[in-house]
Amino acid sequence: MRIEREVINQFKAWKEAPDRKPILLKGARQIGKTWAMETFGKECFKYSVKFDFDKQQELKSVFQATKDPQRLIKELTLYCDQPIIAGETLMIFDEIQECEEALNSLKYFREEAPEYHIIAAGSLLGVAVKKRKMTVPVGQVKIIDMYPVTFKEFLRASDEQTYEYIESLDEIRHLPEIILNKLRTEYRRYQVCGGMPEAVVALLENKGVGEVESALQDILDLYELDFAKYAEPREIPRIHAIWHSLPAQLSKENRKFIYKVIKSGARSKDYEDALMWLEDAGMIYRIFSISKPGMPISAYEETDAFKVYACDCGLLRRLAHLPATIVTDPIANYTEFKGAMAENAVLQSLMPLMDNQKPYYWTSSGTAEVEFVIQWDDEIIPIEVKAEDNISGSSLAVYFKTYAPHYRMRFSMLNLQYNCGLLSSPAPLAGWIDKWMELIIKNAE
Repeated sequence: MRIEREVINQFKAWKEAPDRKPILLKGARQIGKTWAMETFGKECFKYSVKFDFDKQQELKSVFQATKDPQRLIKELTLYCDQPIIAGETLMIFDEIQECEEALNSLKYFREEAPEYHIIAAGSLLGVAVKKRKMTVPVGQVKIIDMYPVTFKEFLRASDEQTYEYIESLDEIRHLPEIILNKLRTEYRRYQVCGGMPEAVVALLENKGVGEVESALQDILDLYELDFAKYAEPREIPRIHAIWHSLPAQLSKENRKFIYKVIKSGARSKDYEDALMWLEDAGMIYRIFSISKPGMPISAYEETDAFKVYACDCGLLRRLAHLPATIVTDPIANYTEFKGAMAENAVLQSLMPLMDNQKPYYWTSSGTAEVEFVIQWDDEIIPIEVKAEDNISGSSLAVYFKTYAPHYRMRFSMLNLQYNCGLLSSPAPLAGWIDKWMELIIKNAE
């Protein structure tokens, strides 16, 4: 089972760019970074060579001996079976966090040998860089953030006909009931497996829910081992406590992160480094509150109020020990956590579209809350998320009355429509926001 990953399209555009920099690929563990690099190399280059700095420890001496790209190329050819030819070979530097000299060499390839195509990636790269106080050649590399499999990618693999129908839409209109039902079914299946490729493949190949659960648990176990391997000893129990508190944090009606949920008497200063560790590892998304939706939105961030979501809804479900049968049952009543799962899944669709920005959220004296607020070009757009068909609640209305935004969005399980600045969309279509905004603005002109 092959899943088409959007990041490969980014790689293809980079390959043809005239002013090309080496890529530094970032993302959480087990999301398919190595697979994406290798697949791109096989399909788009005559040759592809991979250097793994974890498995091939002897590579470190090569980069410690010289910074000259031409000499490095000559040395590296001794460690691969294929030639390294500018324009014809993709060089993959995997687990690059194990060799700071290799990380720094990207600067010299950019300055002195830009004709070579290089993609570098590493496990917990952000964590390793901070822990070892490594220097990253900022400005000399193109940083690409990779995410777990999105629902858009999942749908393309699971139901290509429905995917193509959505792709072909040239106006915002009610979907046929058969399309809407297919979207609902596939979205619930996606919330079971999440976006970790191993779990996705297990589900799509009909290996049974047991295989899906096993794949997710293996990843959770690996993450626990990472705490011990990469974190400072005094931070390990705090990282563990925060990670395991996510289901409880998100089960609250008010999903604002509360330290006492972790441990009675817990204080922010004791857990800030642990939160940063999980963020740097790509395991959580921290969504901050804003005081008001001004431009730029980042200027109104309130750093003492935030919500924390998991990087993947499948991992969150497994972490919470929520059975798959509950998620796939549209009438199952698991109250607040159902809303949390809905928000987490929508956030996963938003993150790859944010173009190095991030979503926020908004509250009004505790009486109203809009789940996400994003800056989209020169617009600030509030986004409300509902788990099913029930769209009661006044939060979006309060926001609209207070700030009168040009556009607002509501994701639920209701049909697609646009009316007087409000886009009402099935939650599975959150990954098509760019398409909806393009159609809305085009029709307004």
